[in-house]
This record gives sequence, C-alpha cells and structure tokens, in this order.
Amino acid sequence: MTLQPDLTERLRFLVRVADKEARHLTETTERLFDTPFTTERAESLATNPDIAERVDAFVSRFGRLEDTLGDKQSKAALALRNDSEMTATLRSA
Repeated sequence: MTLQPDLTERLRFLVRVADKEARHLTETTERLFDTPFTTERAESLATNPDIAERVDAFVSRFGRLEDTLGDKQSKAALALRNDSEMTATLRSA
C-alpha cells in the first residue's frame, strides 16, 4: 500500500498555502518598506501604531511562511520522495 496520493495532495495544498502566504508577505513588505526603515522609524514604533502594526504583520507573515516552507512543505516533499522510493524498491523486489 502506498500513501503517495495523500502525500501528493498534501504537498499541492501546502504549495497553494505558501503561495498565498508569500503574496500576503509581499503586500505587507511593500507597505512597510515604502519608505526606508531608519533608526528613527524603529524608535517611533511605540508612538506610531500604524507602523507597529505593519511590523507585527510582517514578522507574523514571515514566520508563517517560514514554518510552511521549512517545516510542513519540506517534510511533505521528503515523505513523498521516501514513499516513492519505497514503492519502487518493493516493486523491484
């Protein structure tokens, strides 16, 4: 028995999620860095809730994308590869 169809669908799903997360991160990046992020701008985070929210959104979206790509998607791709190799080994035996 192979799990390949389930793993393939999981990987497709994670690619769609990562694509959506990357688009959201790009939008946030463009809004946050529309002007240079200087020391003065960083120091104003406590008194400028608009910039603070953009920084928070950027950090959250970056972390979410990193988690999807680095943990979930890479594990699904490796599992699919390992499943394919195991299936090929069993067929050739």
